[in-house]
Amino acid sequence: MHTIALGPSFLDPDKLISTFGLIGILVIVFAESGLLIGFFLPGDSLLFTTGLLVSDGKFSQPLWLVCLLLWVAAVAGDQVGFLFGRKVGPSLFNRPDSRLFKRENVEKAHEFFEKYGPRSIVLARFVPIVRTFTPIVAGVARMRYRTFVVYNVVGGFLWACGVTLLGHSLGQVRFVRDNIEFILVAIVLISVIPVAIELLRARSASRKQAAVDGSEPAPGRGRHRASDDRPDPEPGHRR
Repeated sequence: MHTIALGPSFLDPDKLISTFGLIGILVIVFAESGLLIGFFLPGDSLLFTTGLLVSDGKFSQPLWLVCLLLWVAAVAGDQVGFLFGRKVGPSLFNRPDSRLFKRENVEKAHEFFEKYGPRSIVLARFVPIVRTFTPIVAGVARMRYRTFVVYNVVGGFLWACGVTLLGHSLGQVRFVRDNIEFILVAIVLISVIPVAIELLRARSASRKQAAVDGSEPAPGRGRHRASDDRPDPEPGHRR
């Protein structure tokens, strides 16, 4: 089975799996779930391809064990990200940009976290880039640890096991097996849709706010003193 490289050749899920095996997959899932350097890794397509290869008999481990290990790796990654956020704190937002770190990624995750609250820990799993930084932002925001653990366990299961099981199920469909490269491209595009929607919403909100700011009168203009608002006294009448 051969899959198309969705980006640089070294990030091709098929190549990653054939080179590093299950251990490499677990490391990548762990890194993408909570390490700053893991935001560019192909998590969704990697999990899907893993499910396909399990259905094709390319792994000696049974499906349930693969899903369990992926789940543990995803949960452990978010835990590390959360603890890192607690340790680093707000200074993370002042960290200068570098080749592997962009403050805008942290800010997007922060907006996502502010909008959805604890649910963002689950929802972010299915949004590339955001899923890497959301647990870190949750740690910075001092989210209650017990609450984070619950949502982390649920989100890790739905993402790691859900996408892998989807790949395993569809891998038994002939049409999917014959068009695997297009299926993987579709998965990546679908996973990017939430990010595109959030960017469009943020841009629209920014334009509206700029329009509101532009329409507000400058301080001291368009306002009258309270005494000027009173009607003039009738002729011959003393104040």
